[in-house]
Amino acid sequence: MKDTLIYVHDPMCSWCWGFEPTRKIIFETVADRMQIRRLVGGLASDSDQPMPESMRLMLRQTWQRIEHTIPGTRFNYAFWDECSPRRSTYPANRAVIAAREQGESFDPIMTARIQRAYYLEAKNPSDNSVLVDLAADIGLDVEKFAESLESDSLQQKLLAEIESTRAMGINSFPSLAIHRDGILRHIGLSYTDPDAMLSQIEAT
Repeated sequence: MKDTLIYVHDPMCSWCWGFEPTRKIIFETVADRMQIRRLVGGLASDSDQPMPESMRLMLRQTWQRIEHTIPGTRFNYAFWDECSPRRSTYPANRAVIAAREQGESFDPIMTARIQRAYYLEAKNPSDNSVLVDLAADIGLDVEKFAESLESDSLQQKLLAEIESTRAMGINSFPSLAIHRDGILRHIGLSYTDPDAMLSQIEAT
């Protein structure tokens, strides 16, 4: 049985966006000899409340810190003027699972589309209407997606997935772990050095 590399993320996690180039290198390097399991971790639960100004400022500062920490990472700050931000990432998490229901390959495709919409196109993935448009962009069955997105069964799938990540001791995103010989080991993150992480994976 192949070892499993587990990736836990949130499509609206800005550090996950910054981690994407390194993640892609890691996945491409290990894909031929490991199973890869992607899980959403649920950064922020459902909320209809406008994001407080203090949190808006904190997140804008986080974006700036990521740009300085991870060269090449870009953000479109127009989001903060053109959208009505809410501290709510569960809709985007559900969208990834709803996309996955139409084929495992849609999981990373939907995640990438949400990230581009949020960080580069100043769209708000906390809104189901935006997520339905993104589903159309990537060629999903939109009617099926929209129905699933608002279903109780999908919410239960999300909560179960979040619970499984917490049971692994994973509470921050992005996170990587490897399951080998019945043992789960966490991999220390390096946002700009995939070789350092690959060395950990090989040595685990």
